[in-house]
Parts: sequence; structure tokens; C-alpha cells
Amino acid sequence: MPEAPKHDTTPEEHRKALKFIEDVTMNAEEVQRRVLSEILKQNSCTDYLHRHALKGSDPMAFKRRMPIVTYEDLQPDILRIANGDRSPILCSRPISEFLTSSGTSGGERKLMPTIADELDRRSLLYSLLMPVMNKFVPGLDKGKGMYLLFVKSEARTPGGLLARPVLTSYYKSRHFIERPFDPFNVYTSPNEAILCPDSYQSMYTQLLCGLVQNTEVLRVGAVFASGFIRAIRFLEKHWPRLARDIRTGTLDPEITDRSVRDAVMKVLKPNASLADYIETECGRDSWHRIIPRLWPNTRYIDVIVTGAMSQYIPTLDFYSGGLPLACTMYASSECYFGLNLNPMNKPNDVSYTLIPTMAYFEFLPLNRTGSAELDHRDLVDLVNVKLGHEYELVVTTYSGLYRYRVGDVLRVAGFKNKAPQFTFVRRKNVALSIDSDKTDEVELHAAVRNAVNHLEPFGATLFEYTSYADTSTIPGHYVLYWELRLGGSTAIPPSVFEDCCLTVEESLNSVYRQGRAADGSIGALELKIVEEGTFDKLMDYALSQGASINQYKAPRCVKATPVVELLNAKVKSNYFSPKCPKWTPGHKQWNKEN
Repeated sequence: MPEAPKHDTTPEEHRKALKFIEDVTMNAEEVQRRVLSEILKQNSCTDYLHRHALKGSDPMAFKRRMPIVTYEDLQPDILRIANGDRSPILCSRPISEFLTSSGTSGGERKLMPTIADELDRRSLLYSLLMPVMNKFVPGLDKGKGMYLLFVKSEARTPGGLLARPVLTSYYKSRHFIERPFDPFNVYTSPNEAILCPDSYQSMYTQLLCGLVQNTEVLRVGAVFASGFIRAIRFLEKHWPRLARDIRTGTLDPEITDRSVRDAVMKVLKPNASLADYIETECGRDSWHRIIPRLWPNTRYIDVIVTGAMSQYIPTLDFYSGGLPLACTMYASSECYFGLNLNPMNKPNDVSYTLIPTMAYFEFLPLNRTGSAELDHRDLVDLVNVKLGHEYELVVTTYSGLYRYRVGDVLRVAGFKNKAPQFTFVRRKNVALSIDSDKTDEVELHAAVRNAVNHLEPFGATLFEYTSYADTSTIPGHYVLYWELRLGGSTAIPPSVFEDCCLTVEESLNSVYRQGRAADGSIGALELKIVEEGTFDKLMDYALSQGASINQYKAPRCVKATPVVELLNAKVKSNYFSPKCPKWTPGHKQWNKEN
């Protein structure tokens, strides 16, 4: 007897979204041609295109004449805009604001120009996430999401434009604040708590609202894994206060933001049994599986755990008891790129499908040394990449970036119709990363060089060093391993090594210093002094693993567990930075002018 036909319960809006994905991936080549033509036509009057002899919307002329560029190539034009030049320099439409990238240039955040239309494109990508997720985890419209979302500091350029992170821009936009009710996207956090600029008050009230509604929560998350783990650490420290507020139905007096207090009091009611439950679970010896214990109906954690965030997977597994980790989308300050069409895959199997309407995508093939070719004639279109090959992503956006090197290395993992699916391999040149910070070897070396000056009065020199991003602590922190040659008779006081730590931190970029000083997302830098001969042992280990003695050089950053264990076994003493480095919003040159 044949089965009765299954009733399709997919909401109409979800069907439309899934059909859109199907259409644009099936016609990826045609869509990409249209996108490039639209960008060139829209920006045909700009200084930048005229400078490269492009005055129309001819894609072939674009491919012949347009160079591949980095941020440093565009920086003079960007600074003209930042300083108030309103002529069509990069884009014909008014630059609405700058999005501050977590990548750095000269120790400062990069400024990415954007236009009002881009918010529509970002909102479109967000609107595709739940239709995809609902295919794998049905019934998410029957509960809520506990998403811990935060805004960060803003600055204004000398020309009066806002400069702020892309997520802060989105959360403060009407697209987010005035979003229509969607049963698949109901959050436990009120907008007022998300938009609160005080990170303590925002975190406290968002966790409080999530606990009050704990049985309604079906999914939990944050943008990055590091941020979600920081929230758990905050909960470990403050759960007695949170439980007290739930027991009494009153809000802690340290929450002083009036709009936040009013919003939270709409959901906070006295609940002694829930307070007892929270105190029992949080008071246990181990916090293993604390997430499903406190939020028993949680079906997955929505966080980015690809790239540098993969180092947090073991910690997430400990707190969640192995709940699925969903990486839903791939985006940056320059552009929102695409989404994960199989969001319940294991982190190692995550791949992102680039949505062809978001920008014009090209790819620089990596050569055998892992470097990208710089000749624009080697660029490959979206539909012509090859399975298994690695490429550096290059984008042309509606906002005025043309053949811009994003710096992400991607590997082709498969195809959705005609559109490729990519796994994120790495961020180019990044040695250390804890949160949104990115520190490369050149910057690290300069910071270390500044710090070792403190050792000269004691006749000590730095023989060799390496570094490690330690995420076993919450928040994570940078660790430096130094092997010294001691030439003086005077012992080096601990305060000198602490000064070395602080000097390194003061020398690092503004994203790192903001994470330390303002966001609390990065812990104090740690300096470990190792025994003489430690780096010889490190070389011996590398040679035993097949490294060539002729090509070996000490790594400036280490990740493999055996290497870290070897270094830690040789530590004689360790020191921490005694205070946070200096940081102020905006760029150094703006602050000087102000």
C-alpha cells in the first residue's frame, strides 16, 4: 500500500528563499556577468575607474585593465573620503559610513567604504539562513534563540562619517531594529540590551533574559566561538547575582541604563524554583554540559568555528556535551559572501556557497609555495575554479572595491549547481588570533624588538623566540616564549619582564588593544622564559618529523600540541602584562586632530 503523501509544511517565505538560492546558483555565470556590468555602470563616473581608462560598463575592458589591489593601494583614496571629499572617488553613490575591518594597516583598523544599498544585500543573506536551517532542524519556530550580540565603539572621521564594525552597523540599522516579527527569529535578548554600549550591562542582561526564558530556548549562539565562551565565563563568575535577580524579580542596581532596565523588567518576574535550579546546576563541581543543563531544549550552537575559531571547539564541546556546532554564514567587512547550505555538518566539513548576487568574485590560484600569483591575467572566475584547488579570494563590490584582495585562502570543496562551495583554509599571513584580532609575523617581530630594549641594561639579549595563542584560559591570551643569553651579573627583576609584556602589547595593532582594554575579549599577554637549549630541542623535534636541516628556521608561531608541551616543559619563569595597553576609538591621526 503506497504511503500517504507528506504535507509540505515549509513556510512560503522559506520556499521563496530556497528557490532564490537554487536559481542564482544554477545561473551563477549569468548572474556574475550581470553583477559586474551593474557595478561598472553604476560607478562609471568615478575617479578610480577613469584612472584605469574605464568609462563604461565593459566587462572585457575591466578584465584587461583593472589591477589587483590591496588595502594599502586604496588607502590614499579612502583617506580622501574620510577627510571629507564627497566627489565620486571610488563609488558614484554617497559613502554612507566606513566599516572598520578587523584586519589592520599600519596598526590601525582598515576603513571599508560602504553605501546604503549594502544593508539590503546583507539583510538578504541573513534572510536565507533560517530557511536553510529549517530543512535540517525543523520546529525552530516553536521556541527562541539565545543569541549574545553586542555593539562596539564608534568613531567619526574628520569628514564626519561614522566608522564602526560591520555588525554594529547592522544591529543599529532599521533592518535589524525594525525587523518584522518572524517566528523563526525570536530572540531572548531585547534590542535595548543588544544595543547597550556598556559591555558588562549588555552581557549581564542578555544572559539574565536567556535564563528567565530557559525552557523556550531552542538554539544558542554568538557571532564567534570566542565570544560565546566569554559569555559562559561571565556566567561562571556572576551566576549568584543572576539567580538572585530571578528569585526576587528585581534587577541588579549595577544595571543603570534606563532603557535596558525597562526592557528587561518586561520579562523578569520572581521565580524561586528557576533560581533554585540555576543555583543547583551552577554550583556543581563541574561545568561539563552546562549549556544543555541550563537550557535543556537547546538543539545546536550557532557560532563561527572555522579558521582561527577552530581552536575553541574542544571548549565548546565540554560546555555543550557535544551539541552540534552550526557555522551558518561567511562574511567580512568588505562584503558578505555566502552561506553554509549544510549547517549541521561537523566543523571540519564546513563549506560555504558564495551567493553570486553579493559581489563579483574572482580567485587568485595559489602556487606550490602557497603564495598567490599577482598577474591579473591569472584570475579565475567563480564558475571556473577547480575542485580541490586553493585560491585567494578577490572581490569587486558595489561600494567601490575593485579586484580587492580579501586575504582569505579558500579550497574548492564541491558545487551547488554551478556555484562552487569553499572551505576556509586560513587567513593570509596571520600568526596569532584570539578573537577578532589578527597579528602577523612582521608586526609581532617589531613588537618583540621594542620590548627587548628593556633587557639591555642587564646585559641580556634575546637568542630566539616563538609565540602561541593560548585559548585554554578565558579569555584567551598571547604567550611568548623567550630564550635569553645572559651577559650581566645583575639579576633581571620581574618588573622588567612585566614591562617587556606591556611594551609588546602597546606595540600591537588597535584591534588587539581594543580587545584587551575595552572589550575584555583578550587576556593579558604572558611571557615565558625558557631554558638555554630549548630552541635546539625544538629544531631536533622538527627534524625528527621530516623537516629539512637546510631549510629549518624557528617558527614565530606554534600550534601543534607536542611543540607547546616541549616548550612548556622548559619554562623557568613566567610573567604577565601588569595592565591594559592604551587604546582610544578612531585612528591615531583623528585623535591627534581632535
